[in-house]
Amino acid sequence: MIWRGAAGSRRLALTAAPRFAYIAGSRAGAMLAFGRADDVAEGFPMSRRCELTGVGPMVGHNVSHSNIKTKRRFLPALSDTTLHSDSLGQGFRLRVTNAALRTLDFKGGLDAFLLNARDEALSTRALKIKKQVKAKLATAAPAAAARSQLQDPGLTRSRSLRLPRG
Repeated sequence: MIWRGAAGSRRLALTAAPRFAYIAGSRAGAMLAFGRADDVAEGFPMSRRCELTGVGPMVGHNVSHSNIKTKRRFLPALSDTTLHSDSLGQGFRLRVTNAALRTLDFKGGLDAFLLNARDEALSTRALKIKKQVKAKLATAAPAAAARSQLQDPGLTRSRSLRLPRG
């Protein structure tokens, strides 16, 4: 028996019943089966993983008073936040841990964090943002150098006003 798929492709089925397009398990699997992979990548972050640091669930034990250990998962404290890129002048909605938000403040913003971050820890969305920031800074650097050469060096120095002590 020949079964025709959604895209018109022919497949040889071993049983008389047609295969179902819906696969139970996760919402991501169901959407991929229906051909909406772009919705999965953009609108539905499925994993409990920080998009900037890569921190995910950890495994440990609940330890009772009688020292009986049972398995448990420690989930990261994720929050959906809109982070602003200074160089791009745009906000990006990312799923980030609260510790990563503190790190962003310490490093000096999203752009500075992304430029110093390892590519292995970043999600695909964060890698795209990093690539855009690098491209924007690469085009802005020659323009800034040309602008500084055009200016008179005497005008850029600041003159300090000395007041008598007293």
